[in-house]
Amino acid sequence: MLLFGVILLGPLLPTAAAEPLADQAAESQQALPTKSQDPAVDAQGANATIDLDGTVHLPPVSIPFSSLASEEAKKNFLDFVHGFASLSGGEGKDINARRKRLDDLLMRPGVEKLRAVFPVAIKPEKICGVQTDVIEPAGGIAKKNRRRVLINLHGGGFEVAAGLGGQMESIPIAALGAIKVISVDYREGPEYRFPAASEDVAAVYKELLKSYTAKNIGIYGCSAGGMLTAESVAWFQAHQLPPPGAVGMFGAGALVDKFGDSAYISSALMGSPMPSKHPSDMKKTSPYFSADDLDLQDPLVAPVYSPSTLAKFPPSLLISGTRDGLLSPVVYTHAQLVKAGVKADLHVWEGTPHCSYAQPVVDPNTPETREAWDVIVKFFDQNLGK
Repeated sequence: MLLFGVILLGPLLPTAAAEPLADQAAESQQALPTKSQDPAVDAQGANATIDLDGTVHLPPVSIPFSSLASEEAKKNFLDFVHGFASLSGGEGKDINARRKRLDDLLMRPGVEKLRAVFPVAIKPEKICGVQTDVIEPAGGIAKKNRRRVLINLHGGGFEVAAGLGGQMESIPIAALGAIKVISVDYREGPEYRFPAASEDVAAVYKELLKSYTAKNIGIYGCSAGGMLTAESVAWFQAHQLPPPGAVGMFGAGALVDKFGDSAYISSALMGSPMPSKHPSDMKKTSPYFSADDLDLQDPLVAPVYSPSTLAKFPPSLLISGTRDGLLSPVVYTHAQLVKAGVKADLHVWEGTPHCSYAQPVVDPNTPETREAWDVIVKFFDQNLGK
């Protein structure tokens, strides 16, 4: 999911004419007019109407950047939207051209910027036939982490960002945590279909179990990698593999078929095309999940719908931002984990977009980014085995 554009909130949906509410049997398309309590807002004409089915219609209203976020976060936000806007056009539908354009314009410069701040050694390595990058801090692995390892699963919509995307998500954590991170280049669409990525993660995990105890292995990922982290835990359960010591699902929840309020709110705040009232079936928009016989609520695809599967999750860290289109799935997943009795932490940063701390335009000096990295490092340090 690439989010870019200007910050102007237009109509979320076609505006229904406001009509008086006759009774509870009125048709759902009747709208309830509401007034804000702020004259300045009313001056913009921002009087919402609400349908009986809960749909809200908003006239155009200008929204300033959050006054609670840092100035660095504001700059990072603008770099984010302009950076991804630079990818528009030029590559057509050719997936390899899209991957190369993303790597050349954003990913490679982003990795170079991070390596200038965080000295690490990166070694490509195949583990059970799966390509990985092994990232270690240049200063060496801390004594307390010599029996620990982290697995990173990169984002990219199950289509792009292999290799460099994983390095971006791994470099700061390896350096700040003084721990080894293995980033997995799992199989993606459109060449492959579910459960190819889960199989690749399981193959790497099973091999690492020969050298590390399960409680000393942590798994985390952003966006598609966050979804895959949840899917991998469910896959391990189904294939009699022990659960890892802790997991992190960042910018994603443990589901792939529903997106909640944040898909609409974020589109407005990010200047992105607004989703339809009835978003397209994931099978039509994601090649990886396009198999005709795939149930998008299968626990192996969306563990959040299975309380018994969630109940066996290890300690979980969930991270998002108030401008993240996947904030709602993150919040929902956290609530379901807590309901299932799992130790689960939720952190949401004000004014930050989708996986902002792991994007190629990230400024390592942004306070919110540093805070996110610090939370991740401390979470795994506190929850992995000794």
